[in-house]
Amino acid sequence: MLLIDAHQDLAYNLLTFGRDYTRAAAETRRLEIGGLAPLHNGDALLGWPDYQRARLAVIFGTLFAAPIRRKLGEWDHQTYASTEQAHKIYSAQLDTYHRLADQSPDKFRLIQTQEDLQDVLTDWENRARDFREPAEEHEPAENNNGHPVGLVILMEGAEGVRDPAELEDWWRRGVRLIGPAWAGTRFCGGTREPGPLTAEGYALLVGMASFGFTLDISHMDEQAVLPALDSYAGRIIASHANALALLKGVESNRFLSDRVIQGLLARDGIIGIVPCNPFLKVGWKAEDGRQAVTLQHVIAHIDYICQLAGDAYHVAIGSDFDGGFGWQHVPSEIDTIADVRKLIPLLAEQGYTQDDIAAIFGNNWLSLLRHILPETT
Repeated sequence: MLLIDAHQDLAYNLLTFGRDYTRAAAETRRLEIGGLAPLHNGDALLGWPDYQRARLAVIFGTLFAAPIRRKLGEWDHQTYASTEQAHKIYSAQLDTYHRLADQSPDKFRLIQTQEDLQDVLTDWENRARDFREPAEEHEPAENNNGHPVGLVILMEGAEGVRDPAELEDWWRRGVRLIGPAWAGTRFCGGTREPGPLTAEGYALLVGMASFGFTLDISHMDEQAVLPALDSYAGRIIASHANALALLKGVESNRFLSDRVIQGLLARDGIIGIVPCNPFLKVGWKAEDGRQAVTLQHVIAHIDYICQLAGDAYHVAIGSDFDGGFGWQHVPSEIDTIADVRKLIPLLAEQGYTQDDIAAIFGNNWLSLLRHILPETT
């Protein structure tokens, strides 16, 4: 049962904090004691040995930069004040993924085509025949020491696209999914900055559809999402977003209303659930401690989508781990990404079949990738 995670800000962390994702999360934490990363981003949850224990086959690795108005401090240099600056940052992050795959091909591989995807899956399948569950929590999984993790590139916030005409270049360089907003952009409203689709936003969507980009609505304001659901010609997902209905009293536009969820379901969309405490329990704060939130809160969000859909084929995992939060901000049972597998027995206890659980863990995202990726470059 392979895991696919639809949202990890690896390039941002590599360039901002110098995190080395070929290391285990525990080693990264040790090396970062007293540094900037744990102070501003929390203790690391991700690392290649942890991916092996998680049986994580594919990551949607993001290109992410924030507008200068959301800059968090002098250390926060992945921010832009103009479209041209955004383009340079996003381009450098994309180069970072290519470099990571080139320098560590035994650990990371870019997925741009169906052939790339199958190579990663075949490598896993061959090694999985002799897989042995680790006896100790941080022991690497035996016979998986060479298993590469696939990287599918997702652009989070599209200010790096200076003009729809250059979408062809982003596609050629490996981007396969685009979310037009993080905060508000010239394309549409975003998190904490509401607003509809603009004329530029509609033009972006037309261009995206012509190349086959998948639209990620995770951070888009609902005023922009609803017409996009009606008009976008390509596939639509929410890579990392939880259900607003389970967060009573919260008014943030970061979460998905039932109206948006139903619209996604009607478009055969998939929603990646975020195992982050403020996304799971209303009013949670760091001083409340990790014990205040458990994996049962994650199960509740998964089950909510499944009940609305009537099946388990429209929900998955979009962890957003190391995306502005770390170990201090996730459910108490989670130490690293590997512990997402603890959801398996909990889902089974809830009545989900093995096929259902396999769909939630990876097969739903896998189905999307088999639909959106070209045969060859």
